[in-house]
Amino acid sequence: MTMPLKGPVVTRVVSNAEELAQVFAVRSAVYLAEQACPYDEEFDGNDYSATHVLGLVGGQPAACVRWRWFADFAKGERMAVLPAYRGSGVSARVLDRSFDLCRRKGYRQALVHAQRHLVRHWQKFGFRLKDGAVFRFSDYDYVTMVRDLPADVGALTADSDPMLLIRPDQAPDRPGVLERSAQRQTPRSGRLSLA
Repeated sequence: MTMPLKGPVVTRVVSNAEELAQVFAVRSAVYLAEQACPYDEEFDGNDYSATHVLGLVGGQPAACVRWRWFADFAKGERMAVLPAYRGSGVSARVLDRSFDLCRRKGYRQALVHAQRHLVRHWQKFGFRLKDGAVFRFSDYDYVTMVRDLPADVGALTADSDPMLLIRPDQAPDRPGVLERSAQRQTPRSGRLSLA
């Protein structure tokens, strides 16, 4: 059975265990199987404190990237595209969705540690070498690359409406469950009950 190479490309900000399992499947195929990266180096303890963006082609998991949030930049990590989907445009869609998310959160710069042989690939997405210094981990040479992000006039700040700040990352433009809870007619008291 072969994987479908065509179909609609859909991107999602991961919001449940099933989608995270799909991210892990893509990364395992690329990093563990294709690049022979040791398991504990690929799954390094940062996955549950990060945001993941998943790309699907024809409903099949095809690409992903992990984002971690620092004081003045967002760091893209673990970008992976299954071999059958390279050249399909799914990586561009995953990164576009990622950049929108970064901008919505108020970030003006994205940073990646790119394998040195993939510098041209990252340059296609607007990244530039930060300083050219080469460093090594997991048996590959890496460089730091950055991309400036245009300001988002709707970026979230400490002054944003509290209801916007409690929305899930995967649906920032739709009212969330907590906003719907505010519509209940009977407010609960703030008192502690020891029933």
